[in-house]
Amino acid sequence: MAEKESVRTMFNEISGRYDFLNHFLSFGIDHWWRKQFVTVLAEKKPRLILDVATGTGDLAIAMVALSPEKIIGIDIANQMLDIGRKKIVKKKLTDQVFFESGDAETIPFPDEFFDAVTVAYGVRNFENLEKGLSEMKRVLKPGGIMQILEFSHPGSMPFKQIYEFYSRFIIPFAGKVISKNTTAYSYLPESVATFPSGKDFLIIMEKSGMKNTSYIPLTFGISSIYSGEKPGLPKP
Repeated sequence: MAEKESVRTMFNEISGRYDFLNHFLSFGIDHWWRKQFVTVLAEKKPRLILDVATGTGDLAIAMVALSPEKIIGIDIANQMLDIGRKKIVKKKLTDQVFFESGDAETIPFPDEFFDAVTVAYGVRNFENLEKGLSEMKRVLKPGGIMQILEFSHPGSMPFKQIYEFYSRFIIPFAGKVISKNTTAYSYLPESVATFPSGKDFLIIMEKSGMKNTSYIPLTFGISSIYSGEKPGLPKP
């Protein structure tokens, strides 16, 4: 997995162009991916949600549609969080969404605290994936849901070859030109290529102690929604 301090520095450096590049490089499909994520999570009706590696807060803000009591987003990159805080002020969501500095591998909340723990495009950046998933499970209530949105590996031809060309050449070039960062958008396709996806990622979730795991491929498998439940009866 990625080294934590390198990830922190990289995301702080690109924070000002991060949202624009997300939307630009995905042709705006990232909005739909988050909407699908929220639709899946709606079935569980979570009241208290933790969004890990929240970044600039797009997923946390999208989950307001679920009408939870509170959404807390944590991230190690403070400049990303600062942008998220400006968003919730602008959208008048300061009584529903809260951002604070926090590490996925040492989550600053007690055991069995949240109804749902989510991550969007962040688990690839965990320095220790197993430890991060274990921490996410720890703060979940029994019966709580862990739900993850992450890039995956398209399997169908010729879309697989088209996507590989786009991610290998177009994303690094456009990212470098727009963000002025020479490494961040080379890191993205490299990290996706080596990260487990589909059933391979479900196996890792199950090793962390989650049950009833499943995944839903999105847009030919470019992204996937992974879900799992913490064993035990839900708390009233």
